[in-house]
Amino acid sequence: MTKHADRLAELERRLPARYARRRPRRILAGAGAVTLGLFWVDAAVSWALAPGDAAMITNFVILGVLIAAGIPLWSQLVAVTRGLTSRREHDLDERQLAARLRAFATAHRATTLVLVAVLLAVSVADRDGRESQIPGAALFLILFALLATHVFLPLIVAAWQAPDPPDDDDEQEDAQAAA
Repeated sequence: MTKHADRLAELERRLPARYARRRPRRILAGAGAVTLGLFWVDAAVSWALAPGDAAMITNFVILGVLIAAGIPLWSQLVAVTRGLTSRREHDLDERQLAARLRAFATAHRATTLVLVAVLLAVSVADRDGRESQIPGAALFLILFALLATHVFLPLIVAAWQAPDPPDDDDEQEDAQAAA
């Protein structure tokens, strides 16, 4: 086993059993989406308030919340999805590859919509060309939010779409049928 597989196995072992069902996993995925949304809130606040101390303070507060809440949340999402979006293809079985492809396809469509929305918003706000009033920090944070969306949205989608494991009765029936 590789180090990465060992870490995933450890996370999965410590993961509460409550995530074995769809509803708690979807709540966790929703919390991940809210956390991802904080990147966009940070960019919007920076656009509205920059330059100034209020924008900088707000930016640091949001980033603090992202670090404090985001790291444990993303770790749980990786464990819930069993590393589906981060493992190599040859480490996945056919069912996992299909789930991964479904998650990436859905995330790709959503990210494309986000890109179009950002393009339209910046184009409308940037009608003045060189005399534009869009702060550079806001543009940087928009690009950072796009990167975060590109990286984390497949993980959120994979957690949202993850099927429930088979019931113990189903596993016993499958074992008996195979015997």
